Amino acid sequence: MKEDISPAIQISDLSIVLNGVHILRNITVSINHNEITAIIGPNGAGKTTLLLAMMQMIPYSGKITFPHKNKPGRNKPRIGYVPQRLEVDRGTPVTVLDFLSLSEQRLPLWLGHRKRIKDKIFNNLERVKASHLLKHPLGKLSGGELQRVLLAMAIRDEPDIVLLDEPVSGVDVAGEELFSELLTELQKEEGFTLVLISHDLSVVTKHADHVICLNKTLRCEGRTVEVLTPENLAGIYGIDKGLYRHHTESD
Repeated sequence: MKEDISPAIQISDLSIVLNGVHILRNITVSINHNEITAIIGPNGAGKTTLLLAMMQMIPYSGKITFPHKNKPGRNKPRIGYVPQRLEVDRGTPVTVLDFLSLSEQRLPLWLGHRKRIKDKIFNNLERVKASHLLKHPLGKLSGGELQRVLLAMAIRDEPDIVLLDEPVSGVDVAGEELFSELLTELQKEEGFTLVLISHDLSVVTKHADHVICLNKTLRCEGRTVEVLTPENLAGIYGIDKGLYRHHTESD
């Protein structure tokens, strides 16, 4: 249990209707500061929609507030975001350095990269153990490598909150575990609030402090060990859903 369990995000009576369809109804939940919170639920449950609402990217009724004191000099929390996927032209000559420089420098990239910006990008990649990818073509990266680059982009401005939408989607089991370990280590070191959507309940069980169970409404929430019971999982997913344990050579 972490010492500071004050709310970083407070969601009160939130409902979302898009194109006449009720996506989420009457969601009230707190997400604690300096913890890892996982949002789980079946496809179409409204998980991504909830993240978009936290970023104020879609209209909603109800209230979303950020009660926790932000880092000095900030009136509101700085939020980093890693999408579920990024469509990349596999033949693009754009490098990781080029991609991460897009929002950093004003001069055209063909004029070169300023040393200050290049050093900052290198340091951010180093934080996610991906500095070796600096000059690699973006289109040649594996799924796991691309997710590390996107994570480096999300944390570049020292965010208070990091939101991840299925960060290991399409990554193999070994890469998924490495990325999850990296996320946990980074969150502990830097103390940001981490919210991630995940379908892998073994990852959630191992790494999340808190779980929010969605299926159009809030079905259950609380400490991970208390929430991920067979009864709750059956209520969210159906009777055949269970925890999957990754096998190792010693199994």
